Amino acid sequence: MAITGEVTQGSLLPLADELQLATQGDPFWENYLIPLTHEVHIPFSLHLGIFVEPYLQFILDGKKTIESRFSTRRFAPYEQIQKGDVILLKKSSGPITGICQVSHCWFYRLDPNSWKSIKQDFAEAICAQDPDFWEQRQSATYATLVRIKNIKEISPIKFAKRDRRGWVVLQHQSQQLSLDLNTL
Repeated sequence: MAITGEVTQGSLLPLADELQLATQGDPFWENYLIPLTHEVHIPFSLHLGIFVEPYLQFILDGKKTIESRFSTRRFAPYEQIQKGDVILLKKSSGPITGICQVSHCWFYRLDPNSWKSIKQDFAEAICAQDPDFWEQRQSATYATLVRIKNIKEISPIKFAKRDRRGWVVLQHQSQQLSLDLNTL
């Protein structure tokens, strides 16, 4: 099945079903993704990250443990991702081939000190030891760093994305209303 277009509240189910099939046999992912297929409170946001090689393979191999996104504006995932969220790993111009979970996030308004800190503290985990990596991002104003875990390569899921965004929030965490019985 090919999932096309933007995923909305009503169209999440086909993708959720594909994800359940792709993670079948993995106890963590089978349980974690249940809320997507049962249309209940979803305790995490679902993100689609677009990746080029060799970075996608570095993630799938476990070599790259922090994903980084640099931008000139406050684009997703900046301040739109949090611990527990799920990232679908999509190859640029290709299918979704992996899934992972967010374990920690850092958001930066870039200045000389934050650039220095990011390079010193995260270059190896980002797989960004090449000076060209940093030169290509030197005009950025914002940075999002995301530590990932529970990385799993999955059977390819076709997903037609028609715009040039490198990151899309497919489904925001459900905002379930809580009832405080003491105020009734």
